[in-house]
Amino acid sequence: MQSSLTLQTVEDSGSKPKPASNDKANDDGDDSEDDAEEPTAPEAGTDGAKKKKKRKPKKKKKKPTQQSDPPRVLISQLFPEKKYPKGEEVEYVNENRYRTTNEEKRHLDNLNSEFLNDYRHAAEAHRQARQWAQKNIKPGQTLTEIANGIEDAVRALVGHQGLEEGDALIAGMGFPTGLSLNHCAAHYTPNAGNKMVLQEDDVMKVDIGVHVNGKIVDSAFTLAFNPRYDPLLEAVKAATNEGIKEAGIDARLGEIGGAIQEVMESYEVEINGTTYPVKSIRNLNGHTILPYSIHGTKSVPIVKSNDTTKMEEGDVFAIETFGSTGNGYVHEEGEVSHYAKRSDAPKVDLRLSSAKSLLNVINKNFGTLPWCRRYLDRLGQDKYLLGVSCVLSAGRSKKPNMLIAVVEQPRR
Repeated sequence: MQSSLTLQTVEDSGSKPKPASNDKANDDGDDSEDDAEEPTAPEAGTDGAKKKKKRKPKKKKKKPTQQSDPPRVLISQLFPEKKYPKGEEVEYVNENRYRTTNEEKRHLDNLNSEFLNDYRHAAEAHRQARQWAQKNIKPGQTLTEIANGIEDAVRALVGHQGLEEGDALIAGMGFPTGLSLNHCAAHYTPNAGNKMVLQEDDVMKVDIGVHVNGKIVDSAFTLAFNPRYDPLLEAVKAATNEGIKEAGIDARLGEIGGAIQEVMESYEVEINGTTYPVKSIRNLNGHTILPYSIHGTKSVPIVKSNDTTKMEEGDVFAIETFGSTGNGYVHEEGEVSHYAKRSDAPKVDLRLSSAKSLLNVINKNFGTLPWCRRYLDRLGQDKYLLGVSCVLSAGRSKKPNMLIAVVEQPRR
């Protein structure tokens, strides 16, 4: 296997980062009631009744107006009218410009703006968790520590910890946090007991998913602490921005891939005296996102292809770009860490009681959202590996390539 480095950048719809605030959430002091007043002695010439002091009005606790560090203030508190930021908007070009210049068309589009509110809620939670992670992730931390820190932030921001039955289906993680190091391109998250530590010379792809009411926002970034990798980061960022610029209603997916590839492969990087051309990884793609399903039916290539499939109104896409100093092709390898129930999974009889119990937990807590073993650990599940294996094998035996749970192995 050729040693190589890969990078990933993914942009969510309307997710241009804004400067993060390090200020603590505002709180103007004690919210408790005043201490009970001491009774006073009766005055001379009175009937002995106790004289009471007037109780001071209780101070009202101010609602926070800025995010805490780490993020723990609800996004809904920071935007009490439930109108969330639009983020970055990219203008249509060429024959599609009428969508922004025609007043009637703009009015019709705005009638369906509520469709985006859950996405914008999730995008703002993602943005604030992402900015905190970019500022705080440092060499010497374990991958488990990093993943848990990001996921704790996301759950706090949307207000759903996912510990009660069904709570994670309302809002929370859209999929397990991906932390893929060096030649591992994607789809790796630490399982329980993982002791991997981030090193100074590592290149790490951080892939975060947030959902609100099943509307999933998928966005990733790459971290490198050695400046020699800066051209790699610049390549994938520029390629992603180019893909977003080319995207839009009626845009053809193969042409978007060609535009991404042209920008990506205009870069090169020098490592230890050797110059490497940056290549698009041809078997990794962007994709549509469906409610409660991270991978839809359309794929966005990052190399030129003959795919004439068009983007359509109402589609939600993740534009994902992967740049590599290797041969531009990845294969599955290593420990499985991502699982998800397929929406088209067949119903099969499970003989093992632990498998039946596990499937019940999956249905009630994740549905078709991706999950990992750490999420089962949080729910208090133990000795579940046999159940996971049974569920997977039962799906395979029913029909080829149609699983009760689908596995995403690390791509290297």
